[in-house]
Amino acid sequence: MPSRRPASPHPRPWIRAGVVAFAAHVGYELAAGVAVPLAGRIGPVAACALHGGGALAAYQAAARVPPGRGGRAFAVLDGFMAAAVLGHFTAWPRATRAGLPWLTECEGMSGRLMPAYNLILHASAVTALGGLREVGDSRRWALGTVAVVAPVMRWAQPREYESLRAQAARRPGWWNRRHARAQGSLRP
Repeated sequence: MPSRRPASPHPRPWIRAGVVAFAAHVGYELAAGVAVPLAGRIGPVAACALHGGGALAAYQAAARVPPGRGGRAFAVLDGFMAAAVLGHFTAWPRATRAGLPWLTECEGMSGRLMPAYNLILHASAVTALGGLREVGDSRRWALGTVAVVAPVMRWAQPREYESLRAQAARRPGWWNRRHARAQGSLRP
């Protein structure tokens, strides 16, 4: 009789790592002063609550839902995280380093802010690939999500950037200080 591998005490480590990488991505943007996605439309507090609460819920679900259950949901989550990375690497100016895409600017960030941001995006890409293994037979849901969501994100990111810049002109604050300074709305 073949021996069964015991269930991991920490299910879905790649999915959970992907959620952490996603949270790091959004957190880095906020710390850099370029706000967070949707802040220009729903406000910074609501956007942070949405991203933070969603990341926490996804992380906890990935840790609690027993292996073999929730495959499609986790596959869609993994595909969404992969689509976000792909959207960034196709929507913003980039170069190639060591054969990998490397953003030179993104959402109002450039220069010394880019190495860490690129590393976060590359970590997100690696976790998304690992997540494909964890979702097993549901991986077609992940790939389908990437196919649908990545083009939408590529289209939406520059528009979201403009929305965040408009918000910074109207309501400059610490969360959008880089955009506000670029427009002269906030004194250095």
